[in-house]
Amino acid sequence: MYNIFMSKVINKNFFRENTVNTAQNLLGMVLCRRIEKGKILRGKIVETEAYTQEEPSCHAYRGKTKRNAPMFEAGGISYVYFTYGMHFCLNIVTENKDYGSAVLIRAIEPLNDFCTNTNGPAKLCKALNITKDLNAINVCSNKSPLWIEFGDKVEDKNIIKKSRIGINQATELKWRFYIKNNKFVSKP
Repeated sequence: MYNIFMSKVINKNFFRENTVNTAQNLLGMVLCRRIEKGKILRGKIVETEAYTQEEPSCHAYRGKTKRNAPMFEAGGISYVYFTYGMHFCLNIVTENKDYGSAVLIRAIEPLNDFCTNTNGPAKLCKALNITKDLNAINVCSNKSPLWIEFGDKVEDKNIIKKSRIGINQATELKWRFYIKNNKFVSKP
């Protein structure tokens, strides 16, 4: 069980590994967001999706742009983008500099008192007040307004692998991962 008093911030090396593996390893880890007056909201990551520059559903597929530039930095920073003219989505950049890849954080399970509607990337960002202001920040330091801590390791038998949601290319890749039977997982 996650213990706030024994929490440890994940270091950058965790995010320098293979993106697909990192997406699975993030399950059970704790996303932390410092808001007004120093209050910290925490949620267990229960659903992720992996994206790498080799496949056409990834923002980095066509190369580096102003929008996706954080994806080409070394792993361990945020990539927040605006979509459909109304929603923000949070990704964590993975692997090495100049290789465009990231993990989309799709859903969290709230661990302290805040909005319980976090099942989906847009709802998660709304609940944690994640906007473009948090783009390209270090998520490996609790001095940041957003960071990730070690949580509970999820056993392989409890990780479900499915196709990613909301894409129409590279749908054969089973790069969506979520914790089996968790009620906070988003609905396709």
